[in-house]
Amino acid sequence: MRHALMYVGGFERNFPNLSTSTTSFTGTDGKEHAYQPWPSSADGLRLSYMEKHGKKFVVVRVGDDKSDVVLKNEMVMVPGEHFGFNTRLGSEPTLVTDDTAILKMLEDIAKKNAEHKEVSDELLNIRARFKAKVAEGRAAAKAPRKPR
Repeated sequence: MRHALMYVGGFERNFPNLSTSTTSFTGTDGKEHAYQPWPSSADGLRLSYMEKHGKKFVVVRVGDDKSDVVLKNEMVMVPGEHFGFNTRLGSEPTLVTDDTAILKMLEDIAKKNAEHKEVSDELLNIRARFKAKVAEGRAAAKAPRKPR
């Protein structure tokens, strides 16, 4: 699967007004900037992140084909652990193919938001769908192919 990470602005300026209908952010220049479109090749999770002071990048929103959740508690992303090695974040959406790293990030996000039932429940639903899709992909990869 291909998951997408997208920058959605500076945390201090934009997180207080973030909602599932937000499609732009206020930049350091004080102007509104539209979100980049999600890559059409992203068929997994969509994770929106913001930058906090000190060059810390935090996940603030998680979505899949059925849900879009704004987190109550942002979670600091750890390169390697949460989105694989040799992956660089930038102004364009970043594609990640490391399902194990993305699952670890999703589980850490759920733990960080466990006390907020409505968010936590939806994150667990996203996790269940994610795990089922990964298992389905692995089963398909192991299935014997019919000769031509």
